[in-house]
Amino acid sequence: MGKKQLWMVIAGLIMLNCLTVAFFLTKVSETSGALMNDEAVATIGKNTISRQDWLNELEARYGKDVLKEMIDQKVIEEMAAKYDIKISDRDVDREYRMLQTTYNSFSSKKQADEKKWKQQIRSNLLLEELLTKDVEVSKKELNSYYEKNKDLFDVPAAYHISHIVVKTKKEATKALKELAHGSSFSALAMERSNDEFSANEGGDIGYISEEDERNPVIYLQTAKKLKKGKYSKPLKVEQGYALIKLDGKISGVTYSFAEVKDQIRREIALDQMKKPASAATFWDDAKVDWFYGKDKETN
Repeated sequence: MGKKQLWMVIAGLIMLNCLTVAFFLTKVSETSGALMNDEAVATIGKNTISRQDWLNELEARYGKDVLKEMIDQKVIEEMAAKYDIKISDRDVDREYRMLQTTYNSFSSKKQADEKKWKQQIRSNLLLEELLTKDVEVSKKELNSYYEKNKDLFDVPAAYHISHIVVKTKKEATKALKELAHGSSFSALAMERSNDEFSANEGGDIGYISEEDERNPVIYLQTAKKLKKGKYSKPLKVEQGYALIKLDGKISGVTYSFAEVKDQIRREIALDQMKKPASAATFWDDAKVDWFYGKDKETN
């Protein structure tokens, strides 16, 4: 909800992408010899691009960012242990739930990486606790913030859906008949759907809720009436006709003051600091020495 959750989503995506690149580079370096590094990964007429040239380019573009992310994670872990700071599973689950219901690009494939997302959330919360560990906020101020921003702690019910979008009702009806005869919804979406962004995901468009403005209102109205695993009749939409399938549901919840007071304290404290949350603050304390010297900034 709001800037904090959006920042967390972006941070999570960056982290996952960086770790993916780091893993790739590491695995190649462990298994590759000189011959493998000379292997051509692409040919353009008589010219070739070797694996080593490719890896050098990857390192030049992403190496510094990947290494910084890895260092930051270790720094956060070490500093949290030093100051005996812990984050409960309940806090991590609450933040993850908020992300699921407010960021509708959570598809089933992203959900398969739930462990990674939660690890990143825990790391973000640990960093926030480290940065604000010496900041005191009065109970009156905490209560006031909660009362003024209660809507931020109301997580709406969210429906995880997939869809198939076609141009005509005839096409939609045909797809509906195929589903009735046992065809896979995801397979039909990949084969028939005109929505190229979700087609490759088997029609998965993630979670939608009352706050969702990206999808037709009729999607939410219909999803509320469906049982998990069931699909709708053809629905008239701007692009033609659509079939939607309910993949899952998250019930709405309102978090009490007691449940979110630590989160509120962190948000108020971070706002007072007027600077981005960064693990680089603790590099000197953690005695970091890295390949790029004293420079802690990335481009």
